Amino acid sequence: MCLILLAWRPGHAHPLVMAANRDEFYDRPTLPLHAWKDVPGLYAGRDELAGGTWLGVGPDGRFAALTNIRDPRQPPFGRSRGELSVQFLADPRPPAAFLDELANRAGDYSGFNLLLGDSRELWFFSSREGQPRQLPAGLYALSNADLDTPWPKSLRGKAALESTLAAPDAEQLLALLHDSEQAAEALLPDTGIGSTTERLLSSIFIASRNYGTRASTSLIVDADGTRELVERSYGPYGSLLGEVRLNP
Repeated sequence: MCLILLAWRPGHAHPLVMAANRDEFYDRPTLPLHAWKDVPGLYAGRDELAGGTWLGVGPDGRFAALTNIRDPRQPPFGRSRGELSVQFLADPRPPAAFLDELANRAGDYSGFNLLLGDSRELWFFSSREGQPRQLPAGLYALSNADLDTPWPKSLRGKAALESTLAAPDAEQLLALLHDSEQAAEALLPDTGIGSTTERLLSSIFIASRNYGTRASTSLIVDADGTRELVERSYGPYGSLLGEVRLNP
């Protein structure tokens, strides 16, 4: 349903390189990447239905990206998971302090994964695990299961991201996010949604009539803190709706 690919390399010329797809129903109202007037310093797309975001950056080098956990057995909860990214990006506390507090209320939300950090640290929190984890330098893939679960789209995307890291640029990252090749039947995970839907969701870029990749985002952070954030928005059957480029 979503995919986040991330290279975390403290001390490198490009310490953070991220490429992410947000997959959602096309009829869910959404604003593209922009500066939020009600949250100073926050740059992100916005879910107009619930008010949160799936990926964004904030002051002091802060960044956050979110996926849900695919489990058709879990009941829907009242609070929107997208508010978690906003809360962190607007919070002056260090990542560890924010996540320690979040651990006490993670049960208020349906299953989620949260990658977040600043110019110094990268952290991961899964509502399944319930314990924050600081991540070392490395290459990571997160879809709708645990971090680095070897789903075909995660493995394919991780390899593609690694191939760009010598000289990463937004065009390369957005191109790898547009990979629509579906996985072979024998490689599909079984998450309880049926093989037809598993196959549809197995590609990095998803396109259909009702559901698919709504936004592809690249984020490149330089050692001096300079950030380049690019988002492409899509509609039914993968039609390109627009592009936003910012240096927040």
